[in-house]
Formats: sequence, structure tokens, C-alpha cells
Amino acid sequence: MLDRSLNLADPAVRLARPDDAAAGWAASTGLVDYLAAEAAMEARAAAIAAGRARELVWLLEHPPIYTAGVSARPSDLIDPGRFPVFRSGRGGQFTYHGPGQRVAYVMLDVAARGHDVRAFVTALQTWIIRALARFGVVGEVRDGRVGVWVRRRGGEDKIAAIGVKLRRWVSFHGISLNVAPDLGHFTGIVPCGVTEHGVTSLAALGAPATLSEADAALKAAFVEVFGPVADARAPL
Repeated sequence: MLDRSLNLADPAVRLARPDDAAAGWAASTGLVDYLAAEAAMEARAAAIAAGRARELVWLLEHPPIYTAGVSARPSDLIDPGRFPVFRSGRGGQFTYHGPGQRVAYVMLDVAARGHDVRAFVTALQTWIIRALARFGVVGEVRDGRVGVWVRRRGGEDKIAAIGVKLRRWVSFHGISLNVAPDLGHFTGIVPCGVTEHGVTSLAALGAPATLSEADAALKAAFVEVFGPVADARAPL
């Protein structure tokens, strides 16, 4: 496997807008219903594409659920009765969302940020890796496995997932970072279709953080990679 963690830490990895316009930055409190969040996210992405709204990064938590991306295999849903299951238009396979996990829905104008999907995904990975570094955690990426991984003795585990979709060059869906979720909840699926590696969290790695602390790290790292933000109202 190719270790690209050092390349992604390079300050040259940056996907700011040429006009340096600030993206909105919003966080919801409490647990947000998945279908309501998906509808609000898609509406906002459409408004951005139409020039009626500015870009937005929306931080939230969901109640315990499983979501299936466009590449999800039915056999990877091990315990279908455990939590609600939702089909999603994002890329990727099955993943879990729940309390203690920070979801960031990323609604950005990728056309205004270079018109390069590969560079956009690399920037998302870089964002997560730089946020993790603020807690002393080394995040890495692997060819053929989307997301961010951390090494452990005898192997490696996934700490953050990435699943995005673009419509009219505006992104939606986004990332999820395991801050302190119940990792046992991942056992009802094959996370992201990967059987030979596990999942972990900041808490499990001995780097406990509150969601507020994780948010602050994500915000600072986002500014480094994507440019300025401005506080905004959460859609829900």
C-alpha cells in the first residue's frame, strides 16, 4: 500500500476559492434526523448551484443509523434489524452514523475551486489529517481505500470516512470523524466494504476530545486547506 500521509500534510495541498469568499460554517445541536438532514443538504446544494446561497459546511450528529452508498453490497449489512437503514446517493458502501461521531456535510462549489474532483477528495483527506494532528494522531490514506486510517500494532483502523456526491459541480454529503462513538455499533455492517481492517476513534486511541474540541480542530484545519469561513445558521 502507498503511504501518502506526508504528501497530504504538505502545505501546498490547498483548494481555496480564487475570490477568497468565505464558506458558511454551522453546527446543529442534538441529534438530527437523517432524512430531514439529507433533504436540507440537497436543497442547499441546489441553491448554491443556482447562485442563491453561499457554500456551507454543516456539522451535526445523527441518531444511530446505517447508510448505504451507491456501491453498497447487500451482504455487507450483517444485522439489518439493528438500526434504521437508509439508501444514500453518496459514493461508497455501508457506513454507520451515531452519537459521538461528528458528521460534516460539505456543500462547496468545486467548479470555483479548480474543477478537479480528484483534487477535491485529496483536500478532504488533508483536512481530516490536519485536524487529527491537533490531537497528536497521525492519519494516513491508502490507495484503493477511501477515508483516513491510523496505524496500530499488527494493523490499522479507520477513523474517518469520506462519501461525497457532486451535482452541477456542487458537493454534498461529506465526511464523518469518530470522536467517541460506540464502536460496537459498527459490527452490524462491513464498514465501507473493508473486512480486513477495523474502526477506531479519538477516544479509543487515548486522545479523548469533546465534540466542541473536534469542531475547533476541524474548523482550523478547514481554513488551512479550503480558505476562510464565516459563522452561519444551521439548516436544522
